[in-house]
Formats: sequence, C-alpha cells, structure tokens
Amino acid sequence: MSPTIFSTPVVNTLLRWVSIIYLKLAGWKVLGELPAQARKSVFIAAPHTSNWDLPYTLMVAFSLRLNIYWMGKASLFRFPFGPVMRWLGGIAVDRSKTNNLVAASAQAIMDAQGALQLIVPPEGTRSKVRYWKTGFYHIAMAAQVPIVLAYMDYQRRISGLGPMFMPSGDLEADMLKIKAFYAPFKGKNVAQFEAS
Repeated sequence: MSPTIFSTPVVNTLLRWVSIIYLKLAGWKVLGELPAQARKSVFIAAPHTSNWDLPYTLMVAFSLRLNIYWMGKASLFRFPFGPVMRWLGGIAVDRSKTNNLVAASAQAIMDAQGALQLIVPPEGTRSKVRYWKTGFYHIAMAAQVPIVLAYMDYQRRISGLGPMFMPSGDLEADMLKIKAFYAPFKGKNVAQFEAS
C-alpha cells in the first residue's frame, strides 16, 4: 500500500488536532478505540448515505490514530483528484470490470508491515440498496483478520468503533448479527439506509 496522509509525519499530527477540535465544536462525540488485535482489520463503514461521510470518516480516523485505507468508486479518482484521493487513503474500485478485488485486498492487508485498517462500505453506494455487498466479509476471511463495526450516526452526532467481530464462516448467521448492530444508526440521509 502506498503512503497516505495518515503515515505522513507532522501533517498527521496537525490534522489530528484540527479534527479533534472541529468535531468537538460541531458537537460530535468519537467513541471506542481500536483493540490491539485489530491493528490489521477490515472496517465496515455504515451507514453510508452522503458525500459528507468521507470528510467525517477521515476526521474520526485522525482522532482515533487509525491508519485507514478506503474503497471508493473509480470516478472519484479521475484527473485532477486521483493523487489527492490516493494520499487520503483511497483505493479506486472500477465496478464495470471483473477483477479479484477480494484476493488483492486480503493480500495487501497480509503484506502490510504495520497497522492497516481497510474501510469497506457494505452498501457499495450512497444510494439506498436493499442488500448489502459481502466483500468486506470475504476480505476479512481471506486475510484472517477481524471485522470492526465502525459507525456514524448523524442524528445523535456520534461516530466511532463498535465491537470487533471475528467472521465464523457462516455468512448468513454473521450478517444477521452485524445488521442487528447497525439497525439503530441513522445516516445523514436517513431514508437511504436499511440494515434489515
């Protein structure tokens, strides 16, 4: 994985304090912390209903001293924004091409020398979807790392890290538990999130 804003000295420290101050002034609370055994992990990012999710996610990541990478649609990475998006931890996903994103993502996690948290929005889009994509689950299984249930609730202005979840291999049963955790959370555009 290429270096990001989270691994850039001085800039990282400065943006951490800016993030903490901004979130506090905006009335947000950042809750939870990354367990030691989840230094390498897959994060679920839900609800994902707005473009505002990205800047808030970055600020929460700075506040919690995370080293995140996140998946975004390829159009976000078009010129002239590509280098900036990659420096912010972005990984372009081209939905029009069939590729083995799960295997490549799992390998990148396993090959990382230090901590690495890969954020995957299960909805795959900001639009309302009925079924969650399960790529995050398969990446965690392949890399043999835990899933961290990260959340952002605009209604209560809370964001942070929920419980760590080790996938059992029983996708259906595990997804029921994961979705039950997310049911109370409200995205910025409430009508676009469904965790049932």
